[in-house]
Amino acid sequence: MQFPIVIQGRRRIGKSRLIEQFAKDHTFYQFSGIPPTKKTTIQSQLNEFSRQLSMQTGLPEIIANDWSKLFLLLADKISTGRVIVLFDEITWMGSKDSDFLGKLKNAWDIYFKKNPELILILCGSISVWIEENIFSSTGFLGRISYRLTLEELPLYDCNLFWNDAGGNISAYEKFKILSLTGGIPRYLEEIKPTLSAEENIKDLCFTKGGSLVNEFNEIFSDLFSKRSVTYKKIIQTLSGEPLEIKHVCEKLKIEQTGFISEYLDNLIKSGFIARDYTWHLESQEISKLSHFRLSDNYLRFYLRYIDKYRHKIENNEFMPRSLSLLPHWEIIMGLQFENLILKNRAHIKYCLRIKPDEVISDNPFFQRRTSRAPGCQIDYLIQTKFGTLYVCEIKFKKNIIGLEIINEMKKKLTAFEYPRGFSLRPVLIHVNGVTEDVISSGFFSEIIDFSSLLTNKAHLS
Repeated sequence: MQFPIVIQGRRRIGKSRLIEQFAKDHTFYQFSGIPPTKKTTIQSQLNEFSRQLSMQTGLPEIIANDWSKLFLLLADKISTGRVIVLFDEITWMGSKDSDFLGKLKNAWDIYFKKNPELILILCGSISVWIEENIFSSTGFLGRISYRLTLEELPLYDCNLFWNDAGGNISAYEKFKILSLTGGIPRYLEEIKPTLSAEENIKDLCFTKGGSLVNEFNEIFSDLFSKRSVTYKKIIQTLSGEPLEIKHVCEKLKIEQTGFISEYLDNLIKSGFIARDYTWHLESQEISKLSHFRLSDNYLRFYLRYIDKYRHKIENNEFMPRSLSLLPHWEIIMGLQFENLILKNRAHIKYCLRIKPDEVISDNPFFQRRTSRAPGCQIDYLIQTKFGTLYVCEIKFKKNIIGLEIINEMKKKLTAFEYPRGFSLRPVLIHVNGVTEDVISSGFFSEIIDFSSLLTNKAHLS
């Protein structure tokens, strides 16, 4: 085997749990860095590693002033047989010591790799640090055996968190929970299936001590430290509709420079925002035009509804009578619904019977307004090699959807400019039902119910 496996992903995505399950039948050593504070030093991390080494191996706890000494002690315990070693939160472990990774590399080259059955896993939430210090490092070039970025769980797996009670709960009620949690496993573990969606959300978000009341600050202080205020401003700017970079800068009242591009890129690497590129339908080339979208459902929910009332929540002075009475509830739920669908687009293509090798491009799509065209924005567009364009409308509505959706879609298709010879197939994706008139009209090539994404696993096989 070559150099370590690297596993990364946003906080609470389940990295450590996945590794623990993988290692449960093997000799397993787990080391974790401690969260950095103003008082945390290199020696703090060394002492913590020494303590964990002593607890797991029976070696005496030593005060070491050098990582090489600790790695040598570890090497003696992992020299033979199938052994899995996890360096968890490696960014905390090594961020204050510029020599940490160099000494780890030397330990591998000199000691660790002598055991051909050793699996060394480096794991961290701060993807930016991993990119800059491991993947872009000449010392690690060509040495990474496997790179895994954990994504949110697909909706089918999210549905399993309701256990046996899930069959009695409507897709709409589950959606209300998922509009907050997305597919983040740790958040889904907080669900109490015996409570309604409203009661669950009130407990998690609007009750003093609720597990998601302070989660935002923990995420941003862990990941971005002193720059967390700036990152929060960018996230707040993107908490509504997707924006081009120039519009992000306009809202922030800053110049469009490399600074903002770097920050946006860091948020993408950390799994909180997405950059959706549009493309040229005829040439099939990716356009320079793109939208930045807040793709993390928890962050939007926090900024829109928890942050605003946080002081009152901490003083037990705020509790919404009904979630639907919160400001702009239906608009925000529409954006949350789009995020869930776009993260499960493989299932949408499965429902449309589109094979992966048939897809040229698929993404949210937009055309700018010009002097001769009004401009157009499509929630999700799939272009296939057969000259077919699947125009997907992702529609959230509290009540059942009626014939008005057809008029809305016709206006959108009229504004949509596409080359001659292409076929358009309108698709409706909904969460709360459609009237029989919509179905019998035959206007939509396919009508996809959100509930099918929760209960159908066929697309994953």
